[in-house]
Amino acid sequence: MAGGWWLVALCGCGKYRDFTLPEQPGGPSVTWKWRARADPVITRGVQGEWDAVDVLNPSVIRQGDEYYNFFSGYDGKGWHTGLAVSLDGVTWRKQGKILSAAGNGSAIASGDGILYYYQAGDPVEIGLARMNTSKQWVRNPAPVLPVGPYGSWDERGVADPYVIRAGGGRYYMFYLGMDRAQRQRLGVATSSDGVTWYKLRANPILELGEYGAFDANGLGEPAVWTARGYYWMLYTGRDRSEVRRMGLARSRDGVRWEKLPLVIAGEQPWDSKVICDPSVIAEGDRVTVWFGGGDVANPDQNIHGQIGLGALVQQ
Repeated sequence: MAGGWWLVALCGCGKYRDFTLPEQPGGPSVTWKWRARADPVITRGVQGEWDAVDVLNPSVIRQGDEYYNFFSGYDGKGWHTGLAVSLDGVTWRKQGKILSAAGNGSAIASGDGILYYYQAGDPVEIGLARMNTSKQWVRNPAPVLPVGPYGSWDERGVADPYVIRAGGGRYYMFYLGMDRAQRQRLGVATSSDGVTWYKLRANPILELGEYGAFDANGLGEPAVWTARGYYWMLYTGRDRSEVRRMGLARSRDGVRWEKLPLVIAGEQPWDSKVICDPSVIAEGDRVTVWFGGGDVANPDQNIHGQIGLGALVQQ
């Protein structure tokens, strides 16, 4: 599988367009307050299991009366995707591994099942798997979002997809891009069917922070929702010591973003060095946030990763 993806990557075959998301009206200033449970809600598996080393990257959606959580597990050699189910978003029942060699994904319900976008390959690109009404998973044979052409901002990797719908059901994917200098920034792409994607010609949409900032060394893992006249984005920032925290930004058109002062750090021993990977469900003035956390400052895995639960509440 990796060999075929490599051939696609050589083509640099991205499609590009100029676009914005549907305009939001803006509104009065809103202040968000962060609250989090003290203990993780999904912990690592036992030794030898597919998720024994890290569990991270939750992607939570509602399916009827249940929450489905498509999360990533690391076994010490590779990443995989598993499913957990909950009635309240707090107590989760693991259903097991559903995809191998796939992680850092984003799930979204479609008319005939679930679309799950994930990262895989070398260089890393974004693939698509579909779960049909029979709960069978079928992978798209080629990545749906490949790396960019020579010299582009995402030439060396695209990852961390987060997919939403807006404007009559059109899909928008926010994602990480890495250039040859290994700078990791955020961009956006759009699709009418969830399969054929067009990258914004003006990417990236969110830049690194200034020297010394919590996000000076890299951005990733965006999560986007609408509330109070804006698009809002939680994203992960890495500092020079590879400590990870989450930042907040807002936009009226989904392309031009303003970073806000709120920076969210881990408050417990288990997430003291890393808080990352947000997945959100917005309901009224409350945004429920599932996130990854760890107590080791590494840029990727081996952080003793577990999944926590928090909320942003409007003040």
